[in-house]
Amino acid sequence: MTESVDVLIIASEAPRFAHPGDAGADLTAAESVVLGPGERALVGTGVSIALPSGFAAFIVPRSGLAARHGITVLNAPGTVDAGYRGEIKVTLLNTDSTDSYTVNVGDRIAQMIVMPVPEVRFVPVESLPGSARGADGFGSTGYAQKNEGAQA
Repeated sequence: MTESVDVLIIASEAPRFAHPGDAGADLTAAESVVLGPGERALVGTGVSIALPSGFAAFIVPRSGLAARHGITVLNAPGTVDAGYRGEIKVTLLNTDSTDSYTVNVGDRIAQMIVMPVPEVRFVPVESLPGSARGADGFGSTGYAQKNEGAQA
């Protein structure tokens, strides 16, 4: 079992975990919006957090909204860095081609996953070590016949 992490928060309604052991805490809408077919909107959550150094929060879609209504988070996962102190807003996209979707105040619109993120140093080198995958790019593992000269 991992240790818990304290995240300081300002919110009228704090994100909640639906079940014990869930990775994502539900974020709710702090404003109402109607998403027409193919439309997107930036929706406020009323949540501001202070993550500890070495952590980031990732904003991801809710599977039920995606499956039932075609509502997704456009830039998923959205990244909240430890130094950010503003309101977390979610860019929702209605992928349905015919039906509008109404987001009401209090609706669960996304999930937030808080994870440790190591400090990274980029080390310039002349060449990279080999790997089983090599330079094979998009779709390279999904085809029986390798596409020669494919771009990553």
